[in-house]
Amino acid sequence: MSEVLKAISTGFTAFTVTNLDDILILLLFFSQVSALFRRRHIVAGQYLGFAALVLVSLPGFFSSFVLPRPWIGMLGIVPIAIGMGRLINQNSEDEVEAEKPQQTPAQSWFESVLSPQACSVAAVTFANGGDNIGIYVPLFASSTGQSLATILGVFFGLVGVWCYVAYRLMQVPAIARTLTHYGNQLIPFVLIGLGVLILVDSHTLENRGLAVLTLVISGLCLLSLLRNATRPAVLSLSEPAKELTRQS
Repeated sequence: MSEVLKAISTGFTAFTVTNLDDILILLLFFSQVSALFRRRHIVAGQYLGFAALVLVSLPGFFSSFVLPRPWIGMLGIVPIAIGMGRLINQNSEDEVEAEKPQQTPAQSWFESVLSPQACSVAAVTFANGGDNIGIYVPLFASSTGQSLATILGVFFGLVGVWCYVAYRLMQVPAIARTLTHYGNQLIPFVLIGLGVLILVDSHTLENRGLAVLTLVISGLCLLSLLRNATRPAVLSLSEPAKELTRQS
């Protein structure tokens, strides 16, 4: 019993220390809830991303190979790419949301887990988990099977608590008004800043090879996003020309 109680307190402390910043990210996500981006997508994505963090940290329990921290820091590219995508496609996303407020088909929880919205949340959660991995690997390595199961139970229980706390905070009128009004403009910069912080904090950019690789991947992501953003504009400009051709 004493081992279980110790594992519960250890799991609570480890989760709280490594996930305090997730409250802000969750608040921003909940401020974006719409017909296309539901609360269940946020919860499913948070669980999916955290499960991936636990899975990557489990080699510590089996005393196997663990990626160096600078390589893990390259995950910072993920929120940077998502942030740039939201910044570039912000207007088109708002137009789609305004045009189709009630046309989203109902989804099961299983479909929500596999949806692009949930995967985006999971990607941000996973990319923000460099510190989690750094703490969970040695924690898991020093745990017995029973204590590991207890710690994981505490972890996944607290993921739900974190989502509920963020959701309840969004019910506070002042917070809800501020984040709902400024959330669309704020969240791309928060995601980009989060990605840069991950890269710097993990010392990824101090390695010349990883720094060059990071710049190349980021540049390719930006080019791809710009190409996809200009394609709808070209299509919309070609529509009047087609109409004139038909009339003539």
